[in-house]
Amino acid sequence: MEGLWLVPTPIGNLGDITLRAIEVLGASDLILAEDTRTTAKLLKHYDIDTPMRSFHMHNEHKSVPRIVSELTAGGCIALVSDAGSPGVSDPGFLLVRACLAADIHVEALPGATALIPALTLSGLPSDRFVFEGFLPPKKGRQKRLSALAEETRTIVLYESPHRIVKTLGQLTEHLGEDRGATASRELTKKFEETVRGSLKTLTDHFTQTPPKGEFVIVVEGLS
Repeated sequence: MEGLWLVPTPIGNLGDITLRAIEVLGASDLILAEDTRTTAKLLKHYDIDTPMRSFHMHNEHKSVPRIVSELTAGGCIALVSDAGSPGVSDPGFLLVRACLAADIHVEALPGATALIPALTLSGLPSDRFVFEGFLPPKKGRQKRLSALAEETRTIVLYESPHRIVKTLGQLTEHLGEDRGATASRELTKKFEETVRGSLKTLTDHFTQTPPKGEFVIVVEGLS
């Protein structure tokens, strides 16, 4: 086994990791982890003692050349994020692109993600959808929201608890208060919850109820 391996990790429940992911993490020479403290808990749970190195959004650019050099010399490196699939709203894209340019073998394992469970739980059309990840915090945010107002496919967004009310309010403003939507939080965890209704209903709910946990927002497309 050699090259770069993209290994999804559970989004909450540690039992959601695949057998193949456990095998790859145990057989790798090194694990690149978004937060080594978070990944350490997973590795300890499955008795994996592979060494780790930090790889996150703040050191990704400067780390890529070194990693590519190490992979060119042979060996196997696994990349994980704190939860879900690396490269999806998490670091990984730059490294994968550099490895492919250097003709290094790259393999991606399937596994846990918050995107699909939230979409299927929403009850909204899932045959055609657009994944927007996190909206831009400042520059380009209004332009993106205006574009989403005309989107006919189901829209899926990620959001943090401290911005969920602001984002739901802006979606209500741009897409209309009657647009159907759901907000799922703490997926696969003890306090998992999905709130359904209109964008205005969701905005009012989380304005009155302090939001906790990471969110996936699913919004009905323009009909």
